[in-house]
Amino acid sequence: MSNDGAIKKKTSSGFHFLAGLSSGVTSAFLLQPADLLKTRVQQNQKTSLRQALRAVLNGPNPVRQLWRGTVPSMIRTGCGSALYFGMLNQMRQYVSRMPVIPIPAPAGTVAPGSSGSNSSSVLPKLGNVANLSTGALARVAAGFVLNPVTVLKVRYESTQYAYTSMAGAAKDVFAKEGLRGFFAGFGATAVRDAPYAGLYVLIYEQAKTYLGNASPLSSDGTVRDRTMSNTVGVNFMSGVVAAISATTLTNPFDAIKTRLQLDPSKYRNMFQTAKLMLHNEGVQSMFYGLSLRIGRKAISSALTWTVYEEMIRRAERALI
Repeated sequence: MSNDGAIKKKTSSGFHFLAGLSSGVTSAFLLQPADLLKTRVQQNQKTSLRQALRAVLNGPNPVRQLWRGTVPSMIRTGCGSALYFGMLNQMRQYVSRMPVIPIPAPAGTVAPGSSGSNSSSVLPKLGNVANLSTGALARVAAGFVLNPVTVLKVRYESTQYAYTSMAGAAKDVFAKEGLRGFFAGFGATAVRDAPYAGLYVLIYEQAKTYLGNASPLSSDGTVRDRTMSNTVGVNFMSGVVAAISATTLTNPFDAIKTRLQLDPSKYRNMFQTAKLMLHNEGVQSMFYGLSLRIGRKAISSALTWTVYEEMIRRAERALI
């Protein structure tokens, strides 16, 4: 019995990493044009989304240019998702086994550790604080490891640098800024990603509970009626709701992070960057690229989490 449990646990952990990698690579490739345009809009306050798109489409090889930076995006998002989901799974498994003092749960919510008959999730059920903290910690850790790739990706996508290859970009950053250059903007990234990931997991789990109640599921996760086609629909819509909410609240940190990574000689730290942006461009500068980021994040996060959970669900069924 214990051997079977150990084998299942090991296989499940491997699938969490693989599922995160697969879902991250898929979303990065499909949504790279939106990510590139967001970088261009945040790079220059005088450039609108329409102008940025027109500049790409009117230039040489417009299709190829829209997917410029796809390789670093796929590496960053794929590896980042793999690390994030792998660490998040381990954290959630650990927290779910911790002894807790029973607290009456509000009506319509799922108590920590319970399966929740109307839940579409294959992940351990945790309380709000645990969802918030595990999501934040896992994202910051993954972001630190992948920050060098993020710096190269942002500079490669922008028009401020004339990089023709990722190797050339890396060599130039190291020659001019040293190792420190590869971690430009990490403070702002962490400040953005920690609340974003924490809020995302919190809102995502809550949304799945409410949508699950609207579309009752049987105890084994199968749909009992036709108000929602299946659990994939519940998870995808929950991801959209969570992404829109978390993205709007954290966009100022994303705008600051982009400036820090594009021009570290002008923008030295996130506080000085915020002060310059507010003084020279006003509050609206904190929300440059918001519409693009919402559109990209809503689809990307929903797609990533839906693919991830569905792969885990199928893997665990195959082990039964």
